[in-house]
Parts: sequence; structure tokens; C-alpha cells
Amino acid sequence: MARTRKRRLIHLDTHVVCWLYAGRVDLLSGAARDAIERDELAVSPMVGLELQYLREVGRMRHGPARILAALRGDLGLEVSNLPFAPVAARARSFSWTRDPFDRLIAAEAAVARARLLTRDDVLRRRFRPALW
Repeated sequence: MARTRKRRLIHLDTHVVCWLYAGRVDLLSGAARDAIERDELAVSPMVGLELQYLREVGRMRHGPARILAALRGDLGLEVSNLPFAPVAARARSFSWTRDPFDRLIAAEAAVARARLLTRDDVLRRRFRPALW
């Protein structure tokens, strides 16, 4: 995908990271592709933990270090370095999900004042800055 001038910060959900790494941009919406080409990209460190979990249960072939390094080189993807305490505090208010990955990924985006690129229906319904 071609990259143009970066405008705003977009956090990526884990499944978006997986699709980008696999080269499956066809699974992304037009708005998602536009945001990836246009905006600054980041992920919560929780995405790395979820990628490791997916590898351990046999759903991913490669680990998070390889995946995130590849996307950093290809797209300029950065891993957020926000302090954990405010992220965890924000995640406590997201009682609409019991998924700890989703809670912390959305909370990281909220604390960073970023949008969250996700296909997840619950996140899109309950987390206003989500887009697809």
C-alpha cells in the first residue's frame, strides 16, 4: 500500500495487524485502507501479547517481534509507550467487554486520543473512536 503524508494517530486492533502482516489488505474496508495509508500507525503493547497468545495456541506461525518489526519497516507502525497506570485505569471503565485484550487495546487508544481501527462489532458499537 502506498503511504502519503501522515495526519492523525490510528491504533490498530490485533486482527488488523494480522491481516496486514499476511498481506490481506483485501479484508480491510476502504476507510481502513485509507486510514492506514494516510495516518500515523500505532499499537498497544497488548497487541504484542495477544499475538504471542495466538502463536502459543497455534493460530499464528510467527511471533510478535517478527510481525511488529515487519510492519514497522513496511508501514512505520510504532508500539505505544504510554505509561500503563492510566491505560489500566481507563480500561477499568470499559465494563462492556470481559475480553482483557480488547479492554486494554481500546483503553490505550483512548489515553493516546487516537482512533482505533477494528472490525470488531462490539468495539465499534461501544468505543466511539473506533472506525472500520
